[in-house]
Amino acid sequence: MGKHVLVIEDEPNIIEAISFILSRDGWQVDTHSNGHDAVDVVWAKSPDLLILDVMLPGASGYEILTELRAKEVTRDLPVLMLTARGQSKDREMAEKIGASHFMTKPFSNAEVLEVVRQLVP
Repeated sequence: MGKHVLVIEDEPNIIEAISFILSRDGWQVDTHSNGHDAVDVVWAKSPDLLILDVMLPGASGYEILTELRAKEVTRDLPVLMLTARGQSKDREMAEKIGASHFMTKPFSNAEVLEVVRQLVP
């Protein structure tokens, strides 16, 4: 069985693109589209990698990541944060709370593949 990624993103076209890229590369892909219960979904699915959007309905990716990093079971989970907001303050906030990598939208398919392969060799 391949590696398991959970994508928490609310834009259907981004979900579809990432799911296609990664499933073609042998990943098992699960998706979720809101921040309300995202932490519970991460704990239930227990992925090898989390791809997390910053702007989500219900809770921001920053709030979700902060909660994940506070728990022993998800403290070391590799997290790739995606955002349409690429200002340095956004990148600094993501790094400060423990994002493994930060990527701005739009992104290239090759860039996503390269980063996920680095995060989960």
